[in-house]
Amino acid sequence: MDQGDLAAALAHAECVVAADGGADKALAAGIMPEAVIGDFDSLSARARREIPQERLHRIDEQNSTDFDKALRHIEAPLILGVGFLGARLDHQLAACNTLVRHAEARVILTSRDSIVLLAPPSIVLDLAPGTVVSLFPLGAVEGVSDGLEWPIAGLSFYPDGVIGTSNRALGPVEMSFTAPKMLLILPAECLDRVIEALGRSASHW
Repeated sequence: MDQGDLAAALAHAECVVAADGGADKALAAGIMPEAVIGDFDSLSARARREIPQERLHRIDEQNSTDFDKALRHIEAPLILGVGFLGARLDHQLAACNTLVRHAEARVILTSRDSIVLLAPPSIVLDLAPGTVVSLFPLGAVEGVSDGLEWPIAGLSFYPDGVIGTSNRALGPVEMSFTAPKMLLILPAECLDRVIEALGRSASHW
C-alpha cells in the first residue's frame, strides 16, 4: 500500500477500517484502525497484540475476499479503498468484482496512478479537457454521455465485447448507465472531483 495513496484518502476519511493484513500497513503508517475485518490469515501477531481486541472482527469463511467481508460490514456514505489496486492482478480483479457485487455501496478504489469506481446511474464530472476516461463493463450495460470525445450512446457494452477504454473528456462530462455493471476508471488526480460529484448526486443503485 502506497503511503501517498493512504495520505490522499485520509484527507477525506473520518475513520479507518482495515481489511485483514491491511491493519499492519495502517500501524506502520502510525494509524490505529477503528476496526479490522477479515479471516485474519495475513494479520500479524504484532497487530493482534497492539490493536484492542474489541476492534478485531474475525470472519471465518473462505468464499469471499477480505475486502468483500469488510464492505459487507461497513455503513458509510462513501468508502475509499486503499491498497486494493496493488501489484497482483488477481487481487485487482477480485476487488473490481466486489464493487459490482455490492453496487449499493459507494466505493472508490485508489492507487498512485488511477481511481476505480462502479459508475452510478448518473454522474456529472468537472473534468479538464483531455482527461482520460475509461469505461470497462463487468456485465451487459448501455449508457449515454455528453462531453466525451467518443460518445457512448447506442453502444452495448460487454466484458467479452465492446469496452470503452481510453476515451477522453472534452471538458465537463455527464454520463448515465442502465445497470450497475460499468467500472469508471480515471487518473488519480481526479479523486477530489469524483468525491465532489458523488456528494452532489443522490443517484444510487
